[in-house]
Amino acid sequence: MNPNEPKNQLASKTSPWRDRRERGIGWVLLGSASLSVATTIGIVVVLFREAFEFFSKVPVTDFLFGTRWTPLLEPRHFGVLPLLSGTMMIVVGSAVIAIPLGLASAIYLSEYSTPRIRTVLKPVLEILAGIPTVVYGFFALTFVTPLLQAVLPQTNVFNAASASIVVGIMILPMIASLCDDALRAVPDELRQGGYAVGATSMEVTLRIVLPGALSGVLASFVLALSRAIGETMAVTLAAGMTPKLTANYLESIGTMTAYIVQVSLGDTPTGTIEYNTIFAVGALLFLITLVMNVLAHRILQRYREVYE
Repeated sequence: MNPNEPKNQLASKTSPWRDRRERGIGWVLLGSASLSVATTIGIVVVLFREAFEFFSKVPVTDFLFGTRWTPLLEPRHFGVLPLLSGTMMIVVGSAVIAIPLGLASAIYLSEYSTPRIRTVLKPVLEILAGIPTVVYGFFALTFVTPLLQAVLPQTNVFNAASASIVVGIMILPMIASLCDDALRAVPDELRQGGYAVGATSMEVTLRIVLPGALSGVLASFVLALSRAIGETMAVTLAAGMTPKLTANYLESIGTMTAYIVQVSLGDTPTGTIEYNTIFAVGALLFLITLVMNVLAHRILQRYREVYE
């Protein structure tokens, strides 16, 4: 190739290969996106097809408002409220632990820590997210529950409190990391403007930086709580599989994910109503998570309009 050849002639020679490469990359990306959509559609179709088969035998009102859940025992009852209440107990308990600690950790890392401390603390926090959930479950059984029993002797071996604590520890790194990123994304000009009018460091953090990063902070809460709703092994090992309507965190409870594990590991014949309960519970879990994410998206859009 002659170096003295005009640039437009060089571009014309290389453009066909470049165009084919760009088209190829576009088709690969389209295929990846289509595969994700197809997988999601397939999951939804299978889930709701089996769930509709269940609801053809059990009224929806009995499922949603029944207070007894014994689909594997005689007489059978299919009221999902005990499983739903157990799941919400874990979500509320873990949120009480993880949200304040995660947000406080993020504020410290973003606004107060030195670069050296930040390079040590943030990776340590993120390591917690890489620990297998089954390890958290055994940690709850062998460490958290004995501590609770030493303070409160009436605590059962399987209880909602220890499950809430370990799930809170599990979702804490997610909240801390995402909130930290959201807080650091707030422009420094806003901080300097607050200091210029005589605000203290805490006032700048709570009244300027935190409201400015509110959309990201709320997003981290929603993602963390969605993970808490779908947590399985840690909750199954720590809280047990006893579906009951109770508000006592020291008792064993059952959650929707724990029930799915219980039936999936058993010898339930395919096509029976006991088998279909897995998909009915899974469909309800899917809808709860979907509603949470839709509401969160609406809230994020509203605050984004305010602060942009």
